[in-house]
Amino acid sequence: MCELLGMSANVPTDICFSFSGLIKRGGDTGPHKDGWGIAFYEGKGYREFRDPKPSVDSEIAQLIQNYPIKSKVVISHIRQANVGEICLENTHPFSREMWGRYWSCAHNGQLEDAPGHFPASFYLPVGSTDSEQAFCWLLAQIRLNFTDQCAVEPLSMALHTWCEQLRDKGVFNMLLSNGDYLFAYCSTKLNWITRRAPFGEANLSDVEMTVDFKKETTPNDVVTVIATQPLTDNEAWNTMQTGELTVFKEGEVVLQHFSKRVMANSNGAQG
Repeated sequence: MCELLGMSANVPTDICFSFSGLIKRGGDTGPHKDGWGIAFYEGKGYREFRDPKPSVDSEIAQLIQNYPIKSKVVISHIRQANVGEICLENTHPFSREMWGRYWSCAHNGQLEDAPGHFPASFYLPVGSTDSEQAFCWLLAQIRLNFTDQCAVEPLSMALHTWCEQLRDKGVFNMLLSNGDYLFAYCSTKLNWITRRAPFGEANLSDVEMTVDFKKETTPNDVVTVIATQPLTDNEAWNTMQTGELTVFKEGEVVLQHFSKRVMANSNGAQG
């Protein structure tokens, strides 16, 4: 399957360190060699790079690794193709405009019969992936049920319900953002870590690289990184539960929703 990478921060921050670990998994330390992409939010602006080549061999990925683009929200993805051919239009993340903002999404997993169960309406997929089909369906659901003035709590509750419906059709690990909030939904595997003062050193698992964040940050910085699998081997990452939706804003967890099915199973085991 694919792998996801996201970032939410309270100050514009570059993701070069984490991205350096991720791209090694795109054809070197991992099998995810069927394309990669990354999206940066800068205010209301949106900057996106995608390439159907393996990230470990991509000159564009090397540019991103060495070019410290500062952003408060980032979504990235390396692909191991299941549905849809290997081509640019099937490369994540996908983006659409809604309510005068760019929304972007990346997905890890595979859904059964996505077009039949989750038909598009306002938004149509350009490529042939189940991931883009699901993204178009989710945006349509949001647009049908909310307005641009909606509060994040009812929106995230509804989004959690829709993600649970998608999980019923397969594996649906997702990162979704409008540049303000970063929504992370876990079907099978997703982890996150928040770095804040006092900062320390971090070692990447997939490449010999260490960063001392004390030298790269200020005491007020808060940066959360979300990844399919932890990218460092000397830090304690938080593992999300199956059916969990966590909402991040400026590096902080602001809302969490959990699957009633998971809670019911847990309660039964305890009884």
